[in-house]
Amino acid sequence: MDRFYFITDRKKFKKPFLEQIKTILDKGIRVIQIREKDLPDDELFFLLEDTVKVSQGYNTKIFVNSRVDMAVLFNLEGVHLPSKSIPIQQIKHKFPHLKVGKSCHSLSEAIKAQEEGADYIFYSPIFHVEGKGKPIGIDGLLEVLNSIKVPTYALGGITKDNIKKVLDTGVYGVAGIRMFLED
Repeated sequence: MDRFYFITDRKKFKKPFLEQIKTILDKGIRVIQIREKDLPDDELFFLLEDTVKVSQGYNTKIFVNSRVDMAVLFNLEGVHLPSKSIPIQQIKHKFPHLKVGKSCHSLSEAIKAQEEGADYIFYSPIFHVEGKGKPIGIDGLLEVLNSIKVPTYALGGITKDNIKKVLDTGVYGVAGIRMFLED
């Protein structure tokens, strides 16, 4: 997997969805998570179908938030689960080809995700993000990195101004929404 992982939120896009995806791909980002939780099933289906088409030729790894069924239907790279979700091992048992990531907000959640068989985790929020709770900070990120072996993506409040400090921790990569939308 690549070091930079883009998470969609069409409500924050300045361009139409597929145009924004194409812009992200043209910037060199190759891992995308479709995280449009509010869409009805049919709209999510067609959005994924169009995203897969627009991503052809880019060697893109596409994940979908929580929807194992959609990941299987579209032969996606995998599924990303929220911290409170179905057990990872159940997905891995039925669909061993899928990569499964999990959002974690504490050391204990990160350890549990690793024990369940997560292929990677998001650890957040590193820095302040409105409505996302107390930031973990660089020290909290280092604590997780020193405690688990599963690839860890830092998430939350990461900007062009602080990304070097985050990457200097040895974190596997950085995930985000707004950071990748900046010009």
